[in-house]
Amino acid sequence: MKLKVIASLALLLAVVAAAAQTKPGIVTLRDSGFEALKGKRIGLITNPTGVDPQLRATPDILAGADGVELVAMFAPEHGIRGDVAAGDKVATSTDPATGVKVYSIYGATKKPTQQMLEGIDALVYDIQDNGCRSYTFISTMGKAMEAAAQAGIEFVVLDRPNPLGGNRVEGLITEPDCISFVSQYPIPYLYGLTPGELALYLKEEGLIKGADKLKLTVVPMEGWTRDMTYDRTGLPWVLPSPHIPSAETCLYYPATGIAGELSWLSIGVGYTMPFRTFAAPWIDAAKLSTRLNNLQLPGVAFRPVHYTPYYGQFKGQAVNGVEVFITDESVAQLTPIQFFVMQEIHKMYPKQSPLTATEANKNRIKMFDNVVGSKSIRETLTKNHYNAESILTIWNKDTERFNYKKQNYHLYE
Repeated sequence: MKLKVIASLALLLAVVAAAAQTKPGIVTLRDSGFEALKGKRIGLITNPTGVDPQLRATPDILAGADGVELVAMFAPEHGIRGDVAAGDKVATSTDPATGVKVYSIYGATKKPTQQMLEGIDALVYDIQDNGCRSYTFISTMGKAMEAAAQAGIEFVVLDRPNPLGGNRVEGLITEPDCISFVSQYPIPYLYGLTPGELALYLKEEGLIKGADKLKLTVVPMEGWTRDMTYDRTGLPWVLPSPHIPSAETCLYYPATGIAGELSWLSIGVGYTMPFRTFAAPWIDAAKLSTRLNNLQLPGVAFRPVHYTPYYGQFKGQAVNGVEVFITDESVAQLTPIQFFVMQEIHKMYPKQSPLTATEANKNRIKMFDNVVGSKSIRETLTKNHYNAESILTIWNKDTERFNYKKQNYHLYE
């Protein structure tokens, strides 16, 4: 029976691989005979998403590649093999599968130190992102690029799809006083670039230290076009963090995550619907659902929902609210959804003012501002009684300019 199960799994993986339209950078690198890394001692930044279509891990592929010497790995948030909880510091260790030393770059340091990079010729990056500025992996990439520039070594990106496609741009460019690890660079909240394209943008726009000294190589994908969301790539989805269990979740993360930073609502994290709900014990679910559906937001619908979170916000308490449905992603604006939800909740419950700074919530307010990338969104919403329309001009003020500029770095049509 066990052999039959193994054979069936192997057949399934073969079918998935055969159906894949898109070849990620690790596959095009392998198809080239590892040309970009031949004769080099490499360090690898990756996590469980670094896999080929047959789910073979990038560390294992590179450790067995002829002419390539994998001498170190660097663990971002959640660790190389995904065995560290969100927000927990990653420890330096040895990877049992390859025997290679793994340095933490999510703990005492957020980027490789010069001592860690001694004896390395090229630093390789292979992580599947979710297309959103506040997701920390692109911050890790940029910081590692700076470290490579300082060490005088090459930085190589094995490219992967932006799961939201290559055309969706939403949100303002991060302002200087809101730069942080959740908004490390002046780019929109949704930036419509692949990791490789973003690396080119950061280097050529001079947005990282030592940009002019950095040798950057992008190993491109094959078979990916800008209109392709992840479900059209044919690639298997490996969750990049515990609360992004499917590629579809990437649509909902930017629709709910900003509001979730305020810790006044459950957004489904801690239940079975991460980033898909807005709920609290005091909300009238049916009334909120009706109000939101009456707004007729393009490509979006809501239904009443009731559940009890297993952990996190409102753990063990019954909550009521709405589940969000993206019914047509081609017309839906994702990030404004949460601002309209905040608007309607404030109309229903005027005393619920999570954006009013107090001693108790000052850290959450700061995080909200940093994730948004500007204090002006919070200030304008507060001034205008949470009216979502009042902030849309500010929220969208940079998108046209960024869309024009980012075309210079497109690797795919």
